[in-house]
Amino acid sequence: MVFGTSSHLREHSHGKDIDYIIEQATQVIQYVKSQNVEVRFSTEDSFRSELVDMLAIYSVADKLGVDRVGVADTVGIAHPVQVYDLIKILRGVVDADIEFHCHNDTGCAIANSFCALKAGARYIDTTVLGIGERNGITPLGGLLARLYTCDPEGVSKKYKLPMLGKIEKYVADIVGVEIPFNNCITGSSAFTHKAGIHAKAILQNPSTYECIRPEDWGQKRSVPINHRLTGWNAVKDRGLALGFLNLTDADFKLITSQIKALADTKADLSAAEVDEILSNFHKQKAEKLKL
Repeated sequence: MVFGTSSHLREHSHGKDIDYIIEQATQVIQYVKSQNVEVRFSTEDSFRSELVDMLAIYSVADKLGVDRVGVADTVGIAHPVQVYDLIKILRGVVDADIEFHCHNDTGCAIANSFCALKAGARYIDTTVLGIGERNGITPLGGLLARLYTCDPEGVSKKYKLPMLGKIEKYVADIVGVEIPFNNCITGSSAFTHKAGIHAKAILQNPSTYECIRPEDWGQKRSVPINHRLTGWNAVKDRGLALGFLNLTDADFKLITSQIKALADTKADLSAAEVDEILSNFHKQKAEKLKL
């Protein structure tokens, strides 16, 4: 059972108004507790409310034995420092678990939720793809990604991370939305490396430009070479993968310049066309070597 104030406390921040809210909250909490139902007591718009009034109400709810108290950034106005400070203060006032609900109107939902956890919250409200009112709330995948970077092994053991992509696709299909190309973990560009210096480093050691291992999430790394930003090291890697072992570094540099020139004039250059360029160069060199 969830009980929450119906409007933010700054509208009821003095004298009898606060007493009235506490009186009403007490009646509801006592009744629900008498029914042996789990109770979460929440306030809306917590970050535009008077702190003293909020703490007074939370304290009463806690003494009445609620299982959880909820803090809500209803309009997405809070920033990470505010969230950390409020949750830290509240953690020192109540014994109940703390739950945090954050909207993403200013793009801070993941950071705010992470700070809430660091400050002592135990529960975070999330949705698949962050779907919710206006800009949505904290996205499940984004928060998991944030937690993963702090403890990859722990998060990988606790959660079935490869399920995230399946769940997001399922929800996206039902709702009729596209998964954003830059979505954490599951976006089409999440593990794609294009610039030459990035591609070279990734091929040598993925951790140089990745803080998340795609394989832990059932995802794959992509180093495409069918574009004007490609570097010769990535082209070489593809050539060797195709078995063109007779080509030298100088050959791959020449092939790379051809790919770049073609990509400048052909926006939809395909991976197959690039493979054909490599294959033709390989065949021509093989014929020359026979002469």
